[in-house]
Amino acid sequence: MWHKDAFTYESHEMGKWFIAVVGQHVKSSYRCVVVNVYSTCSLREKIDLWGNLSALKMASSDPVWCFCGDFNAIRKRGERKGTSVRDNHTSEMGRFNNFIVTNMLIELPIVGKKYTWFSSNGKAMSRLDRVLVSEEWLQEWPMGKQYVQRIEVSDHCAIMVKSLDKDWGPKPFRTIDAWFMERGFLMMVKDRWTSYPAQGNAFTVLKEKLKRFKEDLKVWNMDVLSIIECTKKKILEELEVLDCQACSGVLEDSENL
Repeated sequence: MWHKDAFTYESHEMGKWFIAVVGQHVKSSYRCVVVNVYSTCSLREKIDLWGNLSALKMASSDPVWCFCGDFNAIRKRGERKGTSVRDNHTSEMGRFNNFIVTNMLIELPIVGKKYTWFSSNGKAMSRLDRVLVSEEWLQEWPMGKQYVQRIEVSDHCAIMVKSLDKDWGPKPFRTIDAWFMERGFLMMVKDRWTSYPAQGNAFTVLKEKLKRFKEDLKVWNMDVLSIIECTKKKILEELEVLDCQACSGVLEDSENL
């Protein structure tokens, strides 16, 4: 990320136990957020950290995310060896996994060592460091893996994130049934499709049009369907208020009777 020919820095946000860097991956032109985590040992402070990270992601419109670093937490019992897993560790595992699921994060496949932290005598070891990414990150780098390096100056292993640059052919183009139920969707598709330039052979034209339409469709989906979901939520909240008012009216009538 320090190389200007690989990553263009835009902004950053610092919090207790993390630094979030926003920028653009030069080669793909993807705007992404990379969050480096260095967690505390306190469970209470870990819970605060996970809450702050969730709030940070929720408040952002950027879909491409990567959380990496020392989370100081395990996801399952097999990620700790040489020390007992106490009751507070069980609670910690549940809360940590809930943070991952709630934010729809995916842990990259690990290559190399099973553990990333080792005690000085080598008898105790844990998987405390990891890389968690959003689905959109995987769409851009589907072959991404986390490679655990050997221990050098720290008692933690460094982790290298790398995606094999292989062309496995075009990515599948998927649709959502709800799009076709939305008024104006088909007209939008026709207008956008005809607006794209058609240069080259038929296969090249189709590939480029699908690529451009995929990006436009993401914007349309966020602009249109997200508004519908907010409207539905507001209507449901208003209905709940009306139901409560109706129930109060019934109770008042029954008391009068």
